[in-house]
Formats: sequence, C-alpha cells, structure tokens
Amino acid sequence: MEQGRFLTGGTMGHVVRMTATGAMGITFVFLVDAANLFWVSQLGQPQLVAAIGFAYAVQFFSVSIAVGLMIGATAVISRSIGMGSRDQARRQAGAAAVIAASILACVSTLIVGFRHQLIGFTGAEGETARLAARYLAITIPSLIPMSAALVLSGTLRADGYGAKAMYITLTGGMLLMLIDPVLIFWMGWGLDGAAIGLVLFRFTLLVAAIYFAIIQMKLVDRPTLRTLRNIAGPFMAVAGPAIATQMSTPAGNYLLTIVMARYGDEAMAAWAVVGRLTVVVFGGVFALSGAIGGIFGQNFGAGQMDRVRSTYRDALMFCFAYTVVAWVLMLIATPYVIKAFALTGVGQDVLRSFTLVGVGGFIFIGALFVSNAAFNNLGKPGRSTLVNWSKDGILSFPAAAAFAGLFGASGVIYGQAAAGALMGIIAATWGWFYVNGLRGPDAAGLDPAPPRAYPNPDRHRRR
Repeated sequence: MEQGRFLTGGTMGHVVRMTATGAMGITFVFLVDAANLFWVSQLGQPQLVAAIGFAYAVQFFSVSIAVGLMIGATAVISRSIGMGSRDQARRQAGAAAVIAASILACVSTLIVGFRHQLIGFTGAEGETARLAARYLAITIPSLIPMSAALVLSGTLRADGYGAKAMYITLTGGMLLMLIDPVLIFWMGWGLDGAAIGLVLFRFTLLVAAIYFAIIQMKLVDRPTLRTLRNIAGPFMAVAGPAIATQMSTPAGNYLLTIVMARYGDEAMAAWAVVGRLTVVVFGGVFALSGAIGGIFGQNFGAGQMDRVRSTYRDALMFCFAYTVVAWVLMLIATPYVIKAFALTGVGQDVLRSFTLVGVGGFIFIGALFVSNAAFNNLGKPGRSTLVNWSKDGILSFPAAAAFAGLFGASGVIYGQAAAGALMGIIAATWGWFYVNGLRGPDAAGLDPAPPRAYPNPDRHRRR
C-alpha cells in the first residue's frame, strides 16, 4: 500500500514546496487576468475597466462556490489517502467533479438570468451597468468546466502532485496571455474580446486537468450513480461549510464595492486594479491555504497530530515572511502601477492606500486563511464559516463606511484592513488552540470512510 507523500519529511519543506508550486500556478493565472485588465485599460475608456470591476464583484460569488467545492474535495480525498484507502479516494474524486459541475450549472443559470439586477445592486448605472451585465453573460457559463477542473486540481494536490496542479493553470494562463491582445486589439472586440479570452482559458483548464489527473496519474474513477449517492453526503458535509466560508469574501467585496461606487468611475477603476493586484501579489498566501489542506488531511487521517501542529506553525511563519516581502515590493511599485493602468484623480489615492495599508493587513488575513485550512481539513469547517462571515459580513462594511466618512474612497481600504486584522488575530489564535488540542480523527468525531458507504477491507485489517 503506497504511503501518503506528506506523512514523512519536514513539514516546512512540504508547506514551502506545495505553496511554491501553487503560488506559481495561481499567481500566473491572476497575472494574466491583470494583463487582461491592462489591455482593456489601454483602450482609453475608464468605463470599461469599471465595468469589469462591477462584473468581478458578482462573478466572485460563483468562483468562490467552485473554490469551496475544491476545498471540500481536497479535504475528503486527502484524509482517505492518509488512511490508506486509495480506491476510495479515486471514487471520491470522480464524484466530486460531477457534483461540482452540476452545482455550478445551477448557479450559472441563476446569475445569467438575474445579471442586470445583480449588477444594479452594486451601484453600477447606465452604459457601465450594461457592459458589466454583458461581460457576465459571456463569462459566467464557463464556470461549469472550471469547477470540474478545480476539483481535479485539488485531487492532484491532495495526493502531493503540486507541480502537476501547477501545470494546469500554467497551460491555461499561457493561452490567455497570447490571445488577449489578439481578441481585444487585433480583432477589435474590446471588452467582448476580454470575456471570450476568459472563456477559452477556463475550458483549457478542464482539458489540462483531465490529462494530468485522469489520463496521466489515474487518480480519478468514473463515478456511478451509486457512488454519487454514497459520496455526496460526506463530501458536502465538508464542501457545504467550505462554500459558505468562501462566499463570505465575495459578499464582503460586494458590500465594499457598493461603498466604493459612490466615488465614481475613477475610484471603481482603481478598485478593479486593487482586486487584480490582491490576487497577483498574494498568490502565495491564497495558494498556501489550499496547499496545506492536503498536508493537514493526510496527517490527520494517519493520526500524526504532532505533524498537524507543526504544519500549522510553519504555515503561519511562511505567511508572515511572504507578506512582509510583498509589502516592500508593492510600496516600491506604486507609481509604476498607477502609470501602467492610467489611474487618475481619486483612483490614485485608492491605489496608494492599498499599497501603504491594505497590503500590510494581509499579515492578519493570511493568518485567517491558515486557520481556515486547519478547520476545514480537521473536522470543524463551521468555524471557518463563522470567522470569515464575522469579518466580511459583519465587520467590513461598517468599518469601510465609517473610514470612508473620514478619508473618502481610501477609507474603504482602511476599513477592510482593520476588519481583517481583528478577525485574523482571533481566528489564528482559535485555530492554534484547536490544533494543539487535537488527539486524532476518532476523538474529533470524524470518520472520512464510513464502512457502509465505502467498503475497504484494508482499513479493517489495520484496526
């Protein structure tokens, strides 16, 4: 029986290796996404950049659902691998991909049907609102194949194949990098070209994911109806709270967009740039929370609690060091970013506030992400939901509104950072005490492989 890759060796090495491959993949994708926004900004119409910002506020919800499903898949699959039940892990992977695509099909239908109302709620008006709604109509359906691709990528990470998962995003990202200027400028499609490029990128993700996870590594079994019924419960028990957790971020972003919209298209253009910079600069932090999920899950399933605790500690240390370096670099790059995206007026103030204060706030937000990974993969996903909604659903909006009353559009950045700092400290502390008190899967009341649903003779022989 093949042992899980994360059950031996230094945990910091696993954290760095998995985060590095994840960061390269996700940062490249978001870098290409930022390039997409850059090409649109070169058309000389701030209205188009603002439209993408409004559309992003809505699209963020559906993307977060897909990410939550990936987190659920990674948690369940990695625990099965840690317990030595690889056949079960393959069944779970196939079923999770089908479930994810089905859920995103329903979500996409609702968003496309109500796109005008959703865009209107953000504060967009007139032609900007019309353009944002059109962008959504083109791009939202492509979230269906992307959701399946994310689950397959999470399957690779759960088994320790970080580089393979990275290749999936690199493949799609390189395609988008090449076709964006062609579609936007050479073919003259402008905003529609940017949307079509995003659609092609997401389908490319699925093709690459099928190749690496299914064809090459053979980590996925074709699910039967019986398998889907048996796995749906345990999978959604983790994925449901993970989705709820992930939904808090777009909800908070949506509310903050409403506050920022009061300051006009210049502020909204900068807000769109801030959104892209956040995911580019902090690709390592975002990747960290996903990368350590498999490390937590395998060691938790194997009952190696000392390695679970060291993984939590090492992840916090990595996050702190990463953020400090990113903060220094962003302070240096501020004038160049302003010039590159042609930000003017209040938009420049918003960008400077982000690089001066908002980036530093990720020391605490990153710590919150680490606690999320621990709770999601160690049997308490509801706690991740609680701390994230406390930050994004309760604290962020009033904090942003209050700071905006004092500092204008820049106050939205300050309020967001303040809410993140408070909840980051609380979540990281709570996670630390929880991880240190763990005694094993049985003590946590969590069994990732119920005998009735997933017969596994090897598992019973181990006992």
